[in-house]
Amino acid sequence: MSISSLHRLLGRLSCLGGLGEQCWNGWMGWKQWLWAQRRWGIVSLAIVTLLSVLNSAAVSSIVSLQASPTNPQLGDTISVFIQTDATDEAQPDAAQPTVVMNQKTYPTFAIAPHQFRALLPTTPLDRPGQFRIQVNGTGEPKTTALQLRDRDFPTQSIWLSGGGSDGTDYEFDKVDAFKAIVSPEKFWNGKFQRPSQGEISTVYGVRRYYNGEFAQDYFHRGVDYAAGTGSPVVAPAAGKVVLVGREADGFTLHGNTIGVDHGQGVTSIFIHLSRIDVKEGDFVQIGQPIGAVGSTGAATGPHLHWGLYVNGQSVDPVPWRYNGFE
Repeated sequence: MSISSLHRLLGRLSCLGGLGEQCWNGWMGWKQWLWAQRRWGIVSLAIVTLLSVLNSAAVSSIVSLQASPTNPQLGDTISVFIQTDATDEAQPDAAQPTVVMNQKTYPTFAIAPHQFRALLPTTPLDRPGQFRIQVNGTGEPKTTALQLRDRDFPTQSIWLSGGGSDGTDYEFDKVDAFKAIVSPEKFWNGKFQRPSQGEISTVYGVRRYYNGEFAQDYFHRGVDYAAGTGSPVVAPAAGKVVLVGREADGFTLHGNTIGVDHGQGVTSIFIHLSRIDVKEGDFVQIGQPIGAVGSTGAATGPHLHWGLYVNGQSVDPVPWRYNGFE
């Protein structure tokens, strides 16, 4: 209540001790004032209720939640499709959900009005068994459970006697920053293709023993193609060249390197190249030549190593080549 309203109230109360028309007029004014206050309270309540309804309308809820494949195995990429009933067209981003798997949060990207998709990576280092996927940011969280199947990966025994390159901080920093890229636009379309026509010499996920001791945290993070030096390397899908590293500039482990951003957290890295035919900032199309097979860096012979990453984790490229992710 304002000071002026308090003064008017006290003035009206003072007439209650008198008689006559003056007091009667004061009493009627007092009743009118009370009625005005009551009407204002009703209006205020209506405004608060309306704002509450409008605010709740801007919060979407999940209509459907689907994951594919339904029976993933270690190394697979899992697509999570989410449909919401959001109706706030003025603020579409307000309804954009996030997905949590293994205590890590992944972004979603709109694929149609009120439809979103997240890509979740799995690797040979994950534990097989049941795990839960939770969607947040769209009203009440919603969860679904999947069974992650185990997978037998080949093993190799490597005996080291010293020498070779352990890599440089410079190249590791550049490669780590590249793998962390999550750009909003999707550049690829349909299935990926082979980046080299060479024979596959090492598949994804191979585990290793070094000097007889199993390397717990190691797995082969990509696919190797054995081919002659100078054989063409092409882009497996459209994307933007965001990393070019050269052996002469400190890429002593990876050798000559190209990193392509396919968008929405999907990236490809190509290492041990003999030649680089693109520069950072170039946009490449699927099948476009980008370099040539070589043996630069820590390589025992000429081959191409292609690593495919989803949200910073190395995944098996095979499903991307044969099934595709739209």
